[in-house]
Amino acid sequence: MMRIVLFCHPEFLRSQSMPRFANMLQSAYTARGIEVRKWAPRAFFYKWFRGESARKWAGYVDQYVLFPLWVRRQLKSIPADTLFVFCDQALGPWVPLVCQRPHVVHAHDLLALRSALGDIKENPVSLTGKIYQRLIRRGARRSRYFISVSHKTRDDLHRFMGVNPAVSEVVYNGFNYAYSRLSTESAQEALAMAGLPVEPRGMLLHIGGGQWYKNLRGVIALYAAYAVRHLDPPALWCISPPPKAEIQELLRTLPPAARVLFRQRLDNRTLQAAYSHARALLFPSLEEGFGWPLIEAAACGCPVLTTSHPPMSEIAGPGAAYIPRLQLQDSLHAWADRGAVVLDRLLREQEPGGTGKPEQVAQWLQRFDANRTIDRYLMIYREILGAGAAPATTGSHSRAGAAP
Repeated sequence: MMRIVLFCHPEFLRSQSMPRFANMLQSAYTARGIEVRKWAPRAFFYKWFRGESARKWAGYVDQYVLFPLWVRRQLKSIPADTLFVFCDQALGPWVPLVCQRPHVVHAHDLLALRSALGDIKENPVSLTGKIYQRLIRRGARRSRYFISVSHKTRDDLHRFMGVNPAVSEVVYNGFNYAYSRLSTESAQEALAMAGLPVEPRGMLLHIGGGQWYKNLRGVIALYAAYAVRHLDPPALWCISPPPKAEIQELLRTLPPAARVLFRQRLDNRTLQAAYSHARALLFPSLEEGFGWPLIEAAACGCPVLTTSHPPMSEIAGPGAAYIPRLQLQDSLHAWADRGAVVLDRLLREQEPGGTGKPEQVAQWLQRFDANRTIDRYLMIYREILGAGAAPATTGSHSRAGAAP
């Protein structure tokens, strides 16, 4: 029987996506009869402090002083054939603890590291942030076994992390909810039950966490450019945190008929209803590791407008409409005007007699089947267990397998 230990982010960091990923792995593997343990730092010093800065440094002590001591004690009783799975490459500082034993690192995105190295000018990083990313990089380079969520992430892993992989595979994320298109009546009912307004003609939709790379500034500018072309434009729903000052400034420039609604933390059913009822998803991200909304929207029959920058161009597939990535030197309004033309065309294609691509989209989405993803993970895990772990200093054959 396979034994797995999942290295996870501490709960006190209040991350959302990484705990969901770790919980998904644990549930899927346990359902297949695999023995799974989760290891994560606990809040010891962290819980005694209240200020944000003090808590941050106390959390570092819990993660990088106390937790390694605890892990070393636990390793004495862990069978040699156990596989250690790092749920995120950002857990790199812990890789040296088990780098001589069978292990693998899941890589999601290298945005923080690239920013720290000066590759992403839109996201300057403080000195402490650069030091932190250096520690992650130094630790992660001790591994030679990686699984990336996209070809873009794998390319960044090799280029910026500087790893020397024996195994470096791409396995696309699988759906973590059974997204599918709801009827208009079911979607409107679900939205009303969630306290959201019912838009009879549908709405435009944006999903994001407010991070710099989600390009909310570009979303609002794009919507403004689209709205001025129409007497009665659909509303824009932003499923993201409340707007900051810069976004509020842009919102004041919208034409009178335009409407923007901000909401947070929709459950899966409500989000499915929003995708199903939306006329299009606006997802012009500057960067991503994967881009969950791209496939979630497509599965619900929602047209997607995104950027032609990887991994969006890799994940969104043939059914999406593409616009250039907004660059620092670009005029925001000129970029938005060009994007509004593409959005107009996309919406016309979805009208009766239009040229939508539902069959192509359905075929494309098969590659994100959750069971297929888990099967691929386990196949790679068994390969690593069969080969055993080797020190990062030895020569290796780097392989680059692609997701089917």
